[in-house]
Amino acid sequence: MSYEFFAMISRMKYIDRWALMRNTEQESLSQHSYEVAVLSHALALISNRQCGTNLNAEKAAVWGLFHDASEILTGDMPTPVKYYSEQIRGAYKQVEADAQDRLVEMLPAYLQEDYADALKMTGSDPEEDTALRKIVKAADKLSALIKCIEEEKAGNKEFTEARASTERLIHELDCEPAELFMKDFLESYSLTLDQLKN
Repeated sequence: MSYEFFAMISRMKYIDRWALMRNTEQESLSQHSYEVAVLSHALALISNRQCGTNLNAEKAAVWGLFHDASEILTGDMPTPVKYYSEQIRGAYKQVEADAQDRLVEMLPAYLQEDYADALKMTGSDPEEDTALRKIVKAADKLSALIKCIEEEKAGNKEFTEARASTERLIHELDCEPAELFMKDFLESYSLTLDQLKN
């Protein structure tokens, strides 16, 4: 018997994000997920080194990698639609949960529990799980903010409002590691390659 999970996961590269926006460079779900994994790992380490926590940074990276995997089956719903009302948000959460279950069913039984935990961001320590979910959410918003900065750097004013609203959302998360990341690292995303090398 052949299992379809990894073939489906590889299709993340075909899902485009920011569908309602004019982009100078298209961003795939695969690119976004990689960046969220990198940022989740970084935020967990920042939290451990600067905020006195003891979070599992590797778990944060894995959760970041799979945080939007259900969109392979659902597609990327634009944020204004997804959050239009509580009713739509609730319905989308159910569709998302069903898609996660469907992906897990594409694995042999001996891997299902491990990947269910990654896809649904659940583990054995509820307190740490809550903290890691907040880290991944902050990383997701940081990835969106970085996309806005890169589009603005390319002269695309389409992302100006999105940048301002994304910055507000990050501040509203009250996530100290995300604030520290923005203070220490965000400015460099506005630099050119030559400026980065110097």
